[in-house]
Amino acid sequence: MKQILQNLSNGKTLISEVPCPKCDSGSILIASRNTLISAGTEKMLLDFGTASLFNKARQQPEKVKMVLDKIRSDGLLLAVDAVRSKLAQPIPLGYCNAGEILESGVQGYSKGDRVVSNGSHAEVVRVAKNLCAKIPDNVDDESAAFTVLAAVGLQGIRLIKPTIGEAMVVMGLGLVGLMTVQMLRANGCRVLAIDYNKERCQLASEFGAEIVNLSNDDEPLTISKSFSRGRGVDGVIIALSSQSHEVIHQAAEMCRKRGRIVLVGVTGLNLRRDDFFKKELSFQVSSSYGPGRYDKYYENDGHDYPIGFVRWTEQRNFEAVLDLMATGVLNVKPLISHRFEISEALKAYEVLNDSSSLGIIIDYPEQDESLLRNSFIKTSQKIEENYLSSDAIVGFVGAGNYASRVLIPAFKNTGAKLHKIVSSAGLSGSYNGERAGFIGATTELDDLISDGQINTVVIATRHNFHASQVKSILESGKNVFVEKPLALNLKELEEIDKTYRKVSSRSDSSLRLMVGYNRRFAPHILKMKTLLQNKREPKAIIITINAGRISKDHWTQDPQIGGGRIIGEACHFVDLLRFLVGSTFKDYKAMSIGNHSSLEITDDKVVMNFSFEDGSIGTIHYLANGGKVFPKERIEVFCEDSVLQLDNYRSLRGYGFPGFKKMNLLKQDKGQNACAKAFIDSILQAKPSPITYDEIIESTKISILVADSLN
Repeated sequence: MKQILQNLSNGKTLISEVPCPKCDSGSILIASRNTLISAGTEKMLLDFGTASLFNKARQQPEKVKMVLDKIRSDGLLLAVDAVRSKLAQPIPLGYCNAGEILESGVQGYSKGDRVVSNGSHAEVVRVAKNLCAKIPDNVDDESAAFTVLAAVGLQGIRLIKPTIGEAMVVMGLGLVGLMTVQMLRANGCRVLAIDYNKERCQLASEFGAEIVNLSNDDEPLTISKSFSRGRGVDGVIIALSSQSHEVIHQAAEMCRKRGRIVLVGVTGLNLRRDDFFKKELSFQVSSSYGPGRYDKYYENDGHDYPIGFVRWTEQRNFEAVLDLMATGVLNVKPLISHRFEISEALKAYEVLNDSSSLGIIIDYPEQDESLLRNSFIKTSQKIEENYLSSDAIVGFVGAGNYASRVLIPAFKNTGAKLHKIVSSAGLSGSYNGERAGFIGATTELDDLISDGQINTVVIATRHNFHASQVKSILESGKNVFVEKPLALNLKELEEIDKTYRKVSSRSDSSLRLMVGYNRRFAPHILKMKTLLQNKREPKAIIITINAGRISKDHWTQDPQIGGGRIIGEACHFVDLLRFLVGSTFKDYKAMSIGNHSSLEITDDKVVMNFSFEDGSIGTIHYLANGGKVFPKERIEVFCEDSVLQLDNYRSLRGYGFPGFKKMNLLKQDKGQNACAKAFIDSILQAKPSPITYDEIIESTKISILVADSLN
């Protein structure tokens, strides 16, 4: 299927072929009929993409600080690589979609229903249930495509709380502004509309507004005073995009005492205290299309707000807009200036800078459903080879940030043959598949499992999928490399163990199961292991992790999805202790920061103590409440009158080791490349997995037990 993408590194817009996304529980698969280009938002993205790196930084100073922090902690080269990788990822454009349901994973929506959604410019989109609304029979698809943008204006109106007869100003007559004019008129308000574009001013006049045409040097303050009968207007909705701080000042000047100002666009926010102090004005920024926006529990997980407490959510705003269209109160037909088919959509973006453009509609001709729902596309011109039985033929499941930046390049450099890549949404798989040289991309895991040529699978999905995917792939007779963690609970771990032992009992089986405990393979860690080999006494190891704060609602903190940070990340350091000590765990104890009313308590501020069968002890300080300028990882080993100290995989110092004082690297190396190579080499050379199965199970089990002990 076709999808419109934007490359933020160079500003290029492209139409790409991507696999059809997979419909899962809680989502709806929609065949697009019409989408609307949001001129303001999408032009802003185009301008950002074409800007120089310096100007990109000027537009996002908060991101610059993050980059500087990363340079201080991880080094310049890794920071530059991270920035380039982020900018190179194409993003889907568009969020105003009208189409017909192909498949539904939720109640209340059925195949064939016409719906609006915030889906992108693509022939097929996958959308969560709370971001959709059914289209009334008497509203056509072109008009319905305006729903999401109209909801932005409607939410601004709800915040300003107009009453019949009030005098309202709308600043900016783009699509949102012109629809806001109509909806304010439907609320019984008198409306004054302000813009530089005379054609848009004329449209506003036809919708019943009085106008201020700035291109004619009309004076807005003078006209607004006359419009409000000398009292000042009751409210101002700002629906324009400007960097000027004068916009807010001018809005304040227009208002009466205790007037209201709501910002639905983008403008400078250097507010003048006197403007608001003297008149006791209220000012509010509207959050897109209503309550629920940016709330993952509402948007992603599908939990609605009770109507008795939140009358108007973003979905209910969609429904209200569609009702206005159905009754003829909101008429968007005059706002359509251009129409393009999806195959010619690049021309649509060429007219964005044309002052005559307004509502640009993209049309999607009907196609055979089987073509639209094609889950596989070729991402390379390579012809499938006649592989040798000794080759490592690799499929990837997951194409997120870590997979694309770290794992895929690492495996590509091992000599493995990259075959298919799976991602449920389609876009990330097709992009990374083409970039890395995979033969094809798919949205169906079964396409990979059933492929007889693939003998090795790398799993880099969200943590809650790991256990079931490991089991399915082992049962298919393929080697498995799974990015940590292996499992989220003891039941999952037991099921994996049963599956592994069952498939390993086959006479012809030589399957490998490997977890991505890459720190074992870091150059500094291998040097530490070598230096410690001749030490006979028990060791004392202290690992300090300055983990950094992650919000409580991030998916990694969710016990059902990410497993929490002990299982999801600290397992790395549990395994690292196991590796450096070289003995099995004997006992453990963990403590976390106690409850405090001002803190969000999660299991990411923890001290873990371990004892080992050889008498060694280890402590992991996993702390999310430190500062970013401090190194993220520090490892110290005390043993037989000697000490090793490793800082952030860049600098290792030895004390009391004859012939060794220090080992420094220009670039941080946590062992990801060496980890992937060791695994692939074990396949190519027909050797056992580089981490024994028993150690993998042991480290996973102790990590789960530690996390469980904190609950």
